[in-house]
Amino acid sequence: MDVQGQSIVVTGAASGIGAAVARHLMELGGRVAILDLKPTADNSYSCDVSNAAQAEEVFTQIEKRQGPVSICVNCAGIVSGTRIVGKQGPHSLEEFNRVIQINLVGTFNIMRLAAAQMMQREPQGAAGERGVIINTASIAAFEGQIGQAAYSASKGGVVAMTLPAAREFAKFGIRVNTIAPGIIQTPMMAGMSDEVQTSLAASVPFPHRLGQPEEFARLTQHIVENAYLNGSTIRLDGALRLP
Repeated sequence: MDVQGQSIVVTGAASGIGAAVARHLMELGGRVAILDLKPTADNSYSCDVSNAAQAEEVFTQIEKRQGPVSICVNCAGIVSGTRIVGKQGPHSLEEFNRVIQINLVGTFNIMRLAAAQMMQREPQGAAGERGVIINTASIAAFEGQIGQAAYSASKGGVVAMTLPAAREFAKFGIRVNTIAPGIIQTPMMAGMSDEVQTSLAASVPFPHRLGQPEEFARLTQHIVENAYLNGSTIRLDGALRLP
């Protein structure tokens, strides 16, 4: 599928990876709607991705403004670093639920709404594509570290949804893939000390650096354009395997 002229939704696109994806797809000629809790531009919509009614209203607005969605990139998410049982006692169930709601339920919520609009579209190209959905997981889905129980569970759920979703939507010409990034240079990472960033970069086998949001964005472009990529989770991590 060619990005140019497509109706696109990118969640969590006010900063970091999501912002890089939105910017890149706009540069390729896509009509991008940005979904975030803190909208920053004319093409932005305030949306809590885990809120069903709010997301449904936003998708209705997007369809009226730029037509049914044909590309959806889910980047919205939060991190969590809490032990199951720490010095202050057991992990807060409220915090665990919040991580699952935003990272996993939020991804499912947006995916279901995007797919429903994609099914309305006319098939495009020789393959008869109607849409492409790209979700964001993490290498923590496979190698979660101490304190990442909630985060790993949420991202593992995103990975687990990929194949059944791809199989369900195949007859409609809709592809579903997931990207599992490693350590990416985001605003959150920039807030860490130079020493910590240098140490993290050194842990990446090759190249010895943090990943760039633009590299994630270019991978989304390739997934959109490569019609044979479907039902897969692609690691973007410089061969990093968390201990």
